[in-house]
Amino acid sequence: MVEKELRELIEQIAARKCEGQTVEVKAAHVGCPEKLYDTISAFSNQNSGGTIVFGLDEAQGFAKVGVYDAQDLQKKVVAYCEQMTPVVRPVFTTTEEDGLAFVSAELPPVDVTERPCFKTAKGRLQSSYIRVGDADVRMTEYEVYSYEAFRKKYRDDIRPVEGLTVATLEQGRLEQYLLRRRQERANLATLPVEQLYELTGVTRGGALTLAAVLLFGVYPQAYFPQLSVIATAVPSTEMGTLDAQGNRFTDSKRIEGTLPDMLEGALAFVRNNMKVATKLDPTTGARIDVPQYPMDAVREAVLNALVHRDYSIHTEGMPIQLILYSDRLEVRNPGGLYGRLTIDELGNAQPDTRNPVLVTAMEAMGETENRYSGIPRIRRAMAELSLPEPVFADTRGEFSVCLYNKTAERSAMKRDGAAVRPLDEKGLLTFCKTPRSRAEIVAYLAISSAQYALRRYLDPLIDAGAIRLLLPEKPHSPKQRYETVMD
Repeated sequence: MVEKELRELIEQIAARKCEGQTVEVKAAHVGCPEKLYDTISAFSNQNSGGTIVFGLDEAQGFAKVGVYDAQDLQKKVVAYCEQMTPVVRPVFTTTEEDGLAFVSAELPPVDVTERPCFKTAKGRLQSSYIRVGDADVRMTEYEVYSYEAFRKKYRDDIRPVEGLTVATLEQGRLEQYLLRRRQERANLATLPVEQLYELTGVTRGGALTLAAVLLFGVYPQAYFPQLSVIATAVPSTEMGTLDAQGNRFTDSKRIEGTLPDMLEGALAFVRNNMKVATKLDPTTGARIDVPQYPMDAVREAVLNALVHRDYSIHTEGMPIQLILYSDRLEVRNPGGLYGRLTIDELGNAQPDTRNPVLVTAMEAMGETENRYSGIPRIRRAMAELSLPEPVFADTRGEFSVCLYNKTAERSAMKRDGAAVRPLDEKGLLTFCKTPRSRAEIVAYLAISSAQYALRRYLDPLIDAGAIRLLLPEKPHSPKQRYETVMD
């Protein structure tokens, strides 16, 4: 950044009196802060990087105190950064105000193939951090593993399953699959069956693979009980709310079997529990059924969860969750987006594939196209029914897809021609009396899905005119702030 941008950032922090997802404040008026490693790690491990601003004292209400020596401070910050693996190269900006010096250190994101960034002396597990709101939080063992799995190209879908052999599989399904593979590839037709097992991922080094169990097992959950789908229908918009009869769930089912079995079981659950509206064609008078959710979109969401979830030992105790709320359908699977792909790139960039054998096998079985068309199809199917855009959320531990139905549309409500202010369930009107950024609002709401949090709680207040954008001409600006409109 340039000096002007640093001065503007300092004023924003002083006015808001808080840090954020990409901004950390350090006083540094009596010397270089001793605890910088955690923040350097956290900012380096997020795609947006981050900025440390030196010269504001959080303990004094973010008062401007300046730094002790701008030049020496920069040297010491560089020394901190050189003790990281990989080494971090900060970019500094300095400015002065009323005789006080201020310094910013912009920390660029480390490439995904080199993450996590950590303090070398303490080791990867003990000193790898992520940013959560305005806090630096140590990574879990799984979060560290997820980066390592991509870097080293672990193949968890073909990890060996001890104690099982090909004889324990459902032979009819297996033979049909192998026949298809032979028909697709003429050079496979004459190979011995044992070699064919190896080439198609049924075995690896002679041992039966997890993929084979999930695709052709008689009952895969006998060995992996939680590699299943937990499907639940909830009578309201939030978990835990009871219906008029005192029920927490209107339906609940554990869906088991092979991957194709679970796919069909999940779709049947949604069909049985979603509402279907009926209307008449104005021209022909024919009856037209309009489902609450397009089944094409539901199928793609469940299929993506089944073939792209994390199948490592770290997550084999975590089932996929399918939850039908009154206003939305959510599909959550263990394991965040894999590799370099980000939420913004979903459907627009070719992704890295976490489970290539499973994906290829499901393609050969006719269950998926494997042409990266799933996300675009979800979006098109929702648009065809005039439903809201799907919401995708990603953490290193979970990926989720949220499909909203008609009852969740966010147009400002009207009563007798006047706009009705929606219920402020989370106290955002009070929180936003001081202008807030999106990151600050998400941190305040404490909901893992940022997209859902903003859509569910912030957007209705904006639509109703209860909260305004301070930069209305730039609604998506990273500098956007949201402020409560005073009555």
